[in-house]
Amino acid sequence: MIRVEITRTRGSAPREAGAAMFVAPDSLTGTIGGGQLEYMAIDRARQMIARGEKAARMDVPLGPEIGQCCGGRVELELRHVEAAPPAPDRPQVLIFGAGHVGRALAKALALLPLRPILIDQRAGELAQATGETRLTPLPEAEIRRAPYGTSHIILTHDHALDFLLAAEALRRLDAPYVGMIGSKTKLAQFRRFARAQGLDTDRLTCPIGAGYSRDKRPEIIAAFTAAEIIGRLTETVFPFEKYPCNS
Repeated sequence: MIRVEITRTRGSAPREAGAAMFVAPDSLTGTIGGGQLEYMAIDRARQMIARGEKAARMDVPLGPEIGQCCGGRVELELRHVEAAPPAPDRPQVLIFGAGHVGRALAKALALLPLRPILIDQRAGELAQATGETRLTPLPEAEIRRAPYGTSHIILTHDHALDFLLAAEALRRLDAPYVGMIGSKTKLAQFRRFARAQGLDTDRLTCPIGAGYSRDKRPEIIAAFTAAEIIGRLTETVFPFEKYPCNS
């Protein structure tokens, strides 16, 4: 198996330095950005496997001559390894509330390198969901025992329960993202509630997925909320115009 790693980029590139993929004779794990760059690297890696080569380097200009128009340049290191490393654990995202938006958000996050878990007290709502679910009468306990670095999204059927869960999530100082569905009025009410408990609400995102569109269909809210979360977890600014080449 050959590990293909981007070691240096100049100008626009489809992936950052450190991105890697693993190439076997009949399989592929990971990506360095797709397109002709990746096809060329796969071909070279499989040549190495066939010839028994242990290491190689590539310096690829991303111009019209290879069918890519990023305009930058990418340097690759190709090295023989015995096996690909195990996939890292995916960061958990606990979604509280299995209503329309909660179910749509669980589907959207499942497409990302995350582990969404939909939590509710109502078996009937969870029965309509796909993916990992948890039925519990004490959803706040799920926040307390969540692994380090878990994100929390609160969108239950009950404002009082939302406030309880949001307050519990804000007590987890390791949570990279805490979001609550709502409005400016609901946020103002929650801030008064949280202030009485000595909580800092600056870390709370409320409303979730707002400011990008007036469309309030569950799938649209879910899409923008997913972008907020993955942006926070990868330290990416949303929208993504920051990256001039993503293909």
